[in-house]
Amino acid sequence: MGSTMGRRRIMAAVSAAVLVAVTAVVAYRVLAPAEVSTTARADYPVAVSREAGVVGRLPVAPLVVDGRLRVYAAARQVYADAPVDGRHRSTPYWSYRRWPAQVSGVVADRTTVVSHWSDGVLVALDARTGRVAWRVDGPAPAEGWTARRTGAGAVWDPPGLFLAQAVDGQPVLVVSGPRRVAGFGLADGRQLWSTEVDGGCRTDVGTTGYGQFAVLDQCAEPAAVEFHEVSSGAVTRWQPPDGPAGWGVTPLGCVTDRVRCGGLRVTGPADDGGTGWLLGAGDPTPAPALDPADAELVDGWAIRAADGAVTGRDAATGKERWRRTDLGAVRIVAVQSGRVHLLTETNELITLDPRTGAERSRFPVAVGADGLGWALGSAYAGDGYLALERLREPVARDADDQRYFFTAEPVVLVAT
Repeated sequence: MGSTMGRRRIMAAVSAAVLVAVTAVVAYRVLAPAEVSTTARADYPVAVSREAGVVGRLPVAPLVVDGRLRVYAAARQVYADAPVDGRHRSTPYWSYRRWPAQVSGVVADRTTVVSHWSDGVLVALDARTGRVAWRVDGPAPAEGWTARRTGAGAVWDPPGLFLAQAVDGQPVLVVSGPRRVAGFGLADGRQLWSTEVDGGCRTDVGTTGYGQFAVLDQCAEPAAVEFHEVSSGAVTRWQPPDGPAGWGVTPLGCVTDRVRCGGLRVTGPADDGGTGWLLGAGDPTPAPALDPADAELVDGWAIRAADGAVTGRDAATGKERWRRTDLGAVRIVAVQSGRVHLLTETNELITLDPRTGAERSRFPVAVGADGLGWALGSAYAGDGYLALERLREPVARDADDQRYFFTAEPVVLVAT
């Protein structure tokens, strides 16, 4: 009897130990840090020349990369699909996942796609294959995934992640966190410089087209814009003359959001304009044509849609070069080199040449039976394409995603 009970106790103990071990193995496989890279199995897509018009609709926000791929972000994944002019999102061309870190932001330059993760890790992928090109530790971001369902906040306005080009032509990645800012060579991930900062009183502005990274520094009085040389981190400071109390800075004329910008606007607390400035190798120079809050800068031209007219002025001299009064009530939703994108009250898209005001294309932004009864959310322009987030009217920014977005596929991609 005693022997039997002893064997039962031993067997129970062994079974419990096995169960614990199995549970530990399963938990480790599920919870342990992991990286999964699924590289491309097909040939690199060819570049396409797409006629102007609606391409299709997508559930998530794309980055157009090298004119051939669309790159997307999710909380723990960066992935691409093709072709660039596909009507819907398709099976990933390549995919990269990490766990448990979250994606903070994604940028792309030529065939390099860089993701910034919540643990500070920077991962560069070769867009042609999806293979990891380099991986380094960078400044940790303030937060991980903060974007809504479309991921637009991670790919169209990536927090603390900026592309630049040094004066010697070297592509540089600037990464800004709440405690540290650093520059990295985009080609190999080599750290070029690093500096400790107090993120509580500094606001990232963006990179300039002249090899600088601009930050509004309000840590000391008087406030100033710091310009960091992207290749060395060397700093120069600039204060706008007669800047209003509590002034801020808006970047203008950027290749993409806050990247390689050509100008800036110094603004006061009221949202009614400010003073416009053009950026160059030295101090910013005044550009009154950029003073109005609705003025945009593209290819050296100050474009404005106001009072029933769209005008193009030389940004440096302010001289009006062209005027259109035949477009009705329109607003500028995005600009890119060679294109100014205007949206009418009925969601018709008109694209003009910023140099002449000539019309490049015009069409309603309608997909299938979705109709035109939507409000504009975020917008992104690049490589001749424009992507628009559509929101349900009336816009309820605090609502859940199902109420907030217009449909399950709220992003419309168009060629212009």
